[in-house]
Amino acid sequence: MKKAVLLCCVGVAACSRPQQPAVKPDVHYVVGPAWQAGATWVYPREDFSYQARGLAVRQAASTQPLTTDGEVRNPLSMTGSHPTLQLPAVVTVINLDNGREITIRVNDRGPAEAGRVLGLSPKAADLLGVGAEPARVRVVEDEVTSRQLAEVLPGGPMLQINAAPREAVRQTDLGASNAALQNATASPQPEPQAASTGQVTAQTAVQLPELPAQWRQGQPEATQLWVETADFTARGPAARLAAQDGGSVWPSFTPQGKMWAVRQGPFTTISDADAALKRALADGLTGSHIVVE
Repeated sequence: MKKAVLLCCVGVAACSRPQQPAVKPDVHYVVGPAWQAGATWVYPREDFSYQARGLAVRQAASTQPLTTDGEVRNPLSMTGSHPTLQLPAVVTVINLDNGREITIRVNDRGPAEAGRVLGLSPKAADLLGVGAEPARVRVVEDEVTSRQLAEVLPGGPMLQINAAPREAVRQTDLGASNAALQNATASPQPEPQAASTGQVTAQTAVQLPELPAQWRQGQPEATQLWVETADFTARGPAARLAAQDGGSVWPSFTPQGKMWAVRQGPFTTISDADAALKRALADGLTGSHIVVE
């Protein structure tokens, strides 16, 4: 009898506990301000044709219920974090060590450690074969899908352009009185916008679909690690810096044109590359990063 009463009391106490409110998503497009990864400042920017090679890691656990773009954080989702890409963005990630390939949605800022180009959710890391150590990866953005997300999500550039007010054009008799001229002055008036079928307004609750948790097998690729310390528009300054630091000069092709990069290496282990990166940052070469080739 006493046991039954005790169980009843426990049940009543459990029912009387206040229920935690469910986390509500606030999915939106965002680029965001500069932030600090270790000792390095990084500057997010919009880039729909992003490609890079570098080191990917498992995302560290977070106490924040929402990602940077307002999605509910879920360790079982095919998602990840990136230092600079606009959010959200869809990318293909190839593990160069084992040839595995996955598709994820980048929806968060990170990783927090300098020299890392991508963070992976636990589910994405498992499928890509990434354990406790960093993996050498290639990251290629899906330009079409990423642009579509930017166009339809609240805060995206397309919505900001459509919401801009337009001035009404009126004709005025140049011989009219001052009062008539003042009354004829055009005032900014927002033009009514018809909601398109593919566009999401800021008042609409957004729920992005989960990407399939699957991987594809490709060919592994032998790679080397380098620390790239600086980019120059002319080869001369790059050669002088390389001579001072014992590095080498490499041609680098960027959206701004051909550049000349100074690199140190190659390094056979990630720990050696990390040590070289740390020295370069301590020497004031703030743009230094690890390159996988």
